[in-house]
Amino acid sequence: MITVLGRRNSANVQKVMWTLGELDLAYQRIDVGASFGYPSDYPNPVKVVPTIRDGELVVWESNACVRYLARTYGKGTLWPDDAAQLATSDMWMEWQRSDISNGFFPLFQMLIRGLPSTPEKIERCVQECARIFSQLNRQLEGRDFISGPKLGTADIAIGAMMYRYMTLPIERPALPAMEAWYQRLTTRPAYRKHVMIEYGSNVQEWAEHEKRNQGIQ
Repeated sequence: MITVLGRRNSANVQKVMWTLGELDLAYQRIDVGASFGYPSDYPNPVKVVPTIRDGELVVWESNACVRYLARTYGKGTLWPDDAAQLATSDMWMEWQRSDISNGFFPLFQMLIRGLPSTPEKIERCVQECARIFSQLNRQLEGRDFISGPKLGTADIAIGAMMYRYMTLPIERPALPAMEAWYQRLTTRPAYRKHVMIEYGSNVQEWAEHEKRNQGIQ
């Protein structure tokens, strides 16, 4: 059984949980991080979530965890045999780490986590997200998923935060290919269970949701 150390309301933890769901793997998840804190024996030197244990192996950094699970347990599905599809997934996972992290997450922090903001800062982030996601929209034109005809690791890395972007109280540009891709994600049971969960409108609501939803995952 795979152990996931991390709180369920972290988008990075949700990547791993969604991957486990797609692969139908047994797991246990332990609340770690943010208000839950970190145990003294936490097996991750930089103290971030998620961290996973698979037997004696410890893996951390969310995209590394997704790749490990897909490569180990998802050959032919989340880990295709086609080298070009794997390369495409890698490129877009790196894009997620750089462009989305710099564009979307400050917006989410200001609107949901209470990071100090001004209307001007929020609008700049909204416009940056529109620019960034237009790139993703172009990649998805004529494709069901980012790297090919089937769900792959890039879809998980990027899709894990897409529910938040699509439900934030902001104006979003029309991006038809990306919107159709997102709708395809919402039909997947593992996505609905592990990603489409309450995130509240502030830190206090997060805590209330977590207390009420203990044991769901």
